[in-house]
Amino acid sequence: MRIIGNWLYKRRKRVCVKGVKSMWKKVWSGVSQGSVLGPLPFLIYINDLEDNVVSNLFKFADDTKLFGQVKDMVDTTLMQEDLDRLIEWADKWQMQFNVSKCRVMNMKLHIEYA
Repeated sequence: MRIIGNWLYKRRKRVCVKGVKSMWKKVWSGVSQGSVLGPLPFLIYINDLEDNVVSNLFKFADDTKLFGQVKDMVDTTLMQEDLDRLIEWADKWQMQFNVSKCRVMNMKLHIEYA
């Protein structure tokens, strides 16, 4: 993992807009967006996110979706416990879910048999 250590060591960045470049600034945290190596440390970091989660979990880049079928109070309780586990994970690893982007989608499935 020396390549990642070297990549993170004494990082600096600057912004270029229409050919005008800003001053270099030290980078203390975060993953560089648009870089080739950027997603790898993040994926390693969140690798254990779904541990102990019963519901389905879908991760893509920095998006996470928790989903499952809720038919009764038992399913409701299981889903809530999974949400609680995700919050515990986020607290443990000092991450935050963007609550303003969180949504609940309810779908009612109606099947007719001919």
